[in-house]
Amino acid sequence: MPELPEVEVVRAGVEPAVTGARVTAVEVFEPRSLRRHDPLTGPFAPQLEGHRLLGAVRRGKFLWLPIDTGRALVIHLGMSGQVLLREPGSEADRQLRIRLHLEHPDHGELWLNFADQRIFGSMAIDRMQPTGDGLPGGYAGAGTGAWSGLIPDQVAHIARDLIDPDFGTDGALAALARRGSGIKRVLLDQTWVSGIGNIYADEALFAAGLHYEQPASSLSRTEGIRLLDAVRTVLMRALAEGGTSFDAQYVNVNGQSGYFSHSLAVYGRQGTACPRCGTLLVREQFMNRSSHLCPVCQRLH
Repeated sequence: MPELPEVEVVRAGVEPAVTGARVTAVEVFEPRSLRRHDPLTGPFAPQLEGHRLLGAVRRGKFLWLPIDTGRALVIHLGMSGQVLLREPGSEADRQLRIRLHLEHPDHGELWLNFADQRIFGSMAIDRMQPTGDGLPGGYAGAGTGAWSGLIPDQVAHIARDLIDPDFGTDGALAALARRGSGIKRVLLDQTWVSGIGNIYADEALFAAGLHYEQPASSLSRTEGIRLLDAVRTVLMRALAEGGTSFDAQYVNVNGQSGYFSHSLAVYGRQGTACPRCGTLLVREQFMNRSSHLCPVCQRLH
């Protein structure tokens, strides 16, 4: 499943192409890709056609494009969603579900294709609401605008992520101290800190020297800060390398796969030597997935 670095690669890729672009036409090839669109807001295509897109914003794994109507096009990649920029007349991408025809004042005509093999992703027009803290709704790169203090209704419950410059460390640590669950469960809870999936949770816990079942409330402030720093470092490294790609369905806006998988320290490396102490790494059952760790470097205290 695409995680924060993959979604940020997409956001940064589409931002220059969509900012200021007018939507001239919308083609919906698969109605199921509109499953998160609330029909009470009105039909999908007419809320885009003839209107301008104002930027590209991300919080955690959610991406949205503000529209000049005051609403936003929310894009959720699900497990296999792709957002691809194409020249008009290009051969249709496999599993193409939705296409936006764009007219950009600098780049001319473009197609923004939404492809999705498993159809768990979606596009939806959503209402916007003010952010609870009065700060920008999400990470928008260098982009700013009157919409920056707003967030789509569908995304309002999602916490800020560690790449967001408005992330609040003190608030996150205070919330962590109130959680009795194992630390990995908390890391995967998108209402605490967003954008962390199974791969990056395992990598960050190894970097911080913490066992995945260590109760979150048992961490000292120093350990909590070390964990947040580890998550941020892992995410930024993955972002710099293009994201993690185990699924051939994940590609960025130009159709290129990520390659951070070559730099993973523990995830998927069970049976190989720990890069820190040489002990064989193990894989253990965790919820309906797995955890990868070093039994020596990450002891449960």
